[in-house]
Amino acid sequence: MSAGPLVDVPTLADLLGTVSVLDVRYRMGGGPAGPGEYAAGHVPGASYVDLDTALAAPPGAAGRHPLPDTAVFEAAMRAAGVSGDRPVVVYDDWAGHAAARCWWLLRYHGHPDVRVLDGGWSAWAAAGQPAETGPGPDVEPGSFTARPGAAPMVTADDVGSVDVLVDARAAVRYRGESEPIDPVAGHIPGAVNVPTSLNLGEDGRFRPAAELREVYTAVGATEGARVAAYCGSGVTAAHDVLALEVAGITAALYPGSWSEWIADPSRPVATGDTP
Repeated sequence: MSAGPLVDVPTLADLLGTVSVLDVRYRMGGGPAGPGEYAAGHVPGASYVDLDTALAAPPGAAGRHPLPDTAVFEAAMRAAGVSGDRPVVVYDDWAGHAAARCWWLLRYHGHPDVRVLDGGWSAWAAAGQPAETGPGPDVEPGSFTARPGAAPMVTADDVGSVDVLVDARAAVRYRGESEPIDPVAGHIPGAVNVPTSLNLGEDGRFRPAAELREVYTAVGATEGARVAAYCGSGVTAAHDVLALEVAGITAALYPGSWSEWIADPSRPVATGDTP
């Protein structure tokens, strides 16, 4: 596949049969069920992957979506037909948020060639590309071996040492004005806010690299700086990590994110517009 973490619809259409395609449609906090949407129509040959069971461990002290156990993730990827020597394309219908989580996990566990379908299922359908229906294909199990640590990650103890800590949530959550999910409002002291909505254009696709560099340079996230991103539970933050990758800036993910941070009442909390 072409360089970069994204692939467009025409390119994926040409690659079908030579790549593993993963459908990770999901909605945070409810909404249409992924398996039902998948059965109603999906990219031909795609395997459905459930975010809650394959891309996260059960919620607890480590947050609402902790990293999955390595063996669980490896088994899920193999069941979906993923092998280390075969490129992978991931898509969703949630502006790329769930797809970015799967992209990051595959990268973190050592897969060398994984891309996100820019625009997701909506772009595929809007282009009039073919769709399969039903429970999906019987894919040959893959041979992917998960080796954690291939992509940068930070923990709660590390976030204070990064140069730029990016909060990917909506501004009202960052400021502490509204918190619809977690029991404490606010942000990690020192964090700057780049909501994932700023990563996309009006067409639902990622903005060009030059525009994304402007967005992140404005908060100090530049090439060479030690940058990390977090959100509520470590899912949507991967969207900022992906956007930073498009912009040519390497960033770490804080998987526990806000939901883990506030699990320890001794950790400080900031509110308002300032880091």
